[in-house]
Amino acid sequence: MIKAINLTKKFKDFMAVDHINIEVPKGQIFGFLGPNGAGKTTTIRMLTGTLKPTEGKIEILGLDLKKHEIEIKRRIGVVPDEPRIYSHLKGYEYLEFVMDIYKINNKETHQRIEELSKAFGVNYLEKLISDLSHGMKQKLILISVLMRKPEVIFLDEPTVGLDAKSAKILKELLKNYSKQSTTIFLTTHILEIAENMCEVIAIINNGKIIAQGTMEELRKLSGEKNKTLEDLFLELTAQEEDIKSIVESLSR
Repeated sequence: MIKAINLTKKFKDFMAVDHINIEVPKGQIFGFLGPNGAGKTTTIRMLTGTLKPTEGKIEILGLDLKKHEIEIKRRIGVVPDEPRIYSHLKGYEYLEFVMDIYKINNKETHQRIEELSKAFGVNYLEKLISDLSHGMKQKLILISVLMRKPEVIFLDEPTVGLDAKSAKILKELLKNYSKQSTTIFLTTHILEIAENMCEVIAIINNGKIIAQGTMEELRKLSGEKNKTLEDLFLELTAQEEDIKSIVESLSR
């Protein structure tokens, strides 16, 4: 459902993403992790067609992104790291705008919106988006994506700004979607979420994928069976020793 072959993005002399390969089958929750600036968001932007790669090939839903960009965008959903929405619209106007673009302004979608709004505690669709908090905008973006039931969903830090209840509902909802054959591509800095949700995890650092596999496979790389994803992540990204020295120097 998601395939990247030698995917590369270069900004002048800076290599943001360096010849990475990804393959995500139908119904899998795939975790894409890395430190700040590692290349996660750049990768998602290339996979979803908002940023052109310098090199490499992308296939989504078995289709070449270069040749079938509009069809792919019609069938996928994207929750970006920042909820950029038209601030002059009201919540319901934004959802109607999205429904009209995708030609799904029908009774079934309106019912879906009601269900999702109730689940996420969204009772502010009459308000201007400019008056909403980050978390409220994030919920609105989530509803605008989930109401369409896309076949592939890309989520870049989706729980940032969400209250505990909404974050839990989102996590359980994504698990259920996965069981119903929806493919999920997820980035998060909350490693506990990735460890509990993702069947396969890839770790990117300095634009390169340095490890990829199940939790069991990642533990084999470390040689320790009981390590948490947090420990593995810090070890693989060579941040473990930095943390120790920083804490020691600050504790003097």
